[in-house]
Amino acid sequence: MGASVALHLALRGARDVVLADRAEVASGSTSKAMGGVRQQFSTAAEVRLAQASIRFFEELRPPLFQQVGYVFLATTDDGLAELERRAELQRSLGVPVERAAVPVGVLSDDVRGAVACRQDGVADPVGVTRELVRRARALGVVLREGTDASELDRDVLVVCAGAHSAELVEVPVRPLCRQLLETAPLDLPDALPMTVEHETGFHFRRSHGDSRLVLAMADPTPRWGYATEVDETVYDDRLARLAHRLPAAAGTRIDRAWAGLYDMTPDAHPIVGRVEPGVFAACGFSGHGFMQSPAVGAALAEEILTGTSSFDLSPYRLERFERGAVFPEEVVL
Repeated sequence: MGASVALHLALRGARDVVLADRAEVASGSTSKAMGGVRQQFSTAAEVRLAQASIRFFEELRPPLFQQVGYVFLATTDDGLAELERRAELQRSLGVPVERAAVPVGVLSDDVRGAVACRQDGVADPVGVTRELVRRARALGVVLREGTDASELDRDVLVVCAGAHSAELVEVPVRPLCRQLLETAPLDLPDALPMTVEHETGFHFRRSHGDSRLVLAMADPTPRWGYATEVDETVYDDRLARLAHRLPAAAGTRIDRAWAGLYDMTPDAHPIVGRVEPGVFAACGFSGHGFMQSPAVGAALAEEILTGTSSFDLSPYRLERFERGAVFPEEVVL
């Protein structure tokens, strides 16, 4: 997110832009992200952010972005009805969502229906971030790794610190630990899409550059806080779910696992814009920051330099929490 804001500031002619990271670029939650890029959200505000970002990812192309699509499966009539209601909203906003067949190799016996968007896909979070930084530095942005942004002499501070944002500015953002599991190599179907079970949230995708799968699902009890230990007690459950949904993966093992932090807000929408005099924020993305970073970077850079943005940022203002936010995002994976 910070790299995107810095790049778009430079593209608009800003000078003396410093991109600061108290560790190294993409060494925090970005390095642990699933890398999904989708437009299938349940609220118009989130759909529009994703729509405005997908073109950037398409321009990157492989290996940074694999346009394999996202497929949501419903195993109940109520679940299918909900997917269809969401698809109607998404299509009304111009997202090419369609009723879809179950992907090859994926068990369909208990599936009542599926929807898919073929424009969506999976990206390499670290690779994309480094590409953003490369472009920004070529335009004069200064990269300062191992630097706390709060210690810099500056006129404007832009807080893009994810789950740590509340350490820099007063925002209702708190960390939620989420983990990813990677299987041993498998014989996988070609062009396997990101596959999501609507009712459970269990989802999987092919790992970058090989034939492993990366699995994810919310923990039974949310793990709030900064601890990022891997919980191995869920392995058997996740492998059983995988074997059921993708029979070719039966008998595999978890070769590697890691955990990172979601930066959660009370309504699962981000905070974007001015939060204090001379201080702006782009945080609280609740697991969606990487995929929405191109649009947010462009919109926030425009607002910082001109005082307003051509993209409607009103749903993401910090002040909404004083009024009582009423549009919770439902598709948080």
